[in-house]
Amino acid sequence: MRLTVLAAVSVVAMTASACSSSKPCAGVGVTSQIGVMFLQRGYTDLAGASYELCAGGRCGKGHLAQEDITRISLRLPDDVDEHLGTVRFRVTPKGSNHPRIDASTDVKLTRQPDGCGGGAYSEGLAFTKEGGLTTKIPPSVRAAWRKHLESLASPSESS
Repeated sequence: MRLTVLAAVSVVAMTASACSSSKPCAGVGVTSQIGVMFLQRGYTDLAGASYELCAGGRCGKGHLAQEDITRISLRLPDDVDEHLGTVRFRVTPKGSNHPRIDASTDVKLTRQPDGCGGGAYSEGLAFTKEGGLTTKIPPSVRAAWRKHLESLASPSESS
């Protein structure tokens, strides 16, 4: 009988400790990353160009489509802190061995909490032909991105 009572008390104690928080935690989707909004205005030969985005000892590579604005992101290690250092962005036209764009800037990351006591570090940058690579997103980049998102969200209407 005593063993049964101890087992029941243990089950109740485990259940109570596992359910001690009535508030659900939805910390899914918070990742450490760096992102660049690339406004291609002023460039005419970048369709198929390769890009490279490097930060924190990691690099991401890909190819560009000819579009007004492109968002490029690079996931960073979970243990990264706010002192990221230099971010480098390079774009090399298709068929060339020499980058047309080779820009870098020092970046301090911003902490994004996940609502569960954890979080991640990230930062958004912009690249324009006139302004280079910067952490200050110009209004022209914000407007181009908003226009891009609106074009994706609204179905095309036939006349």
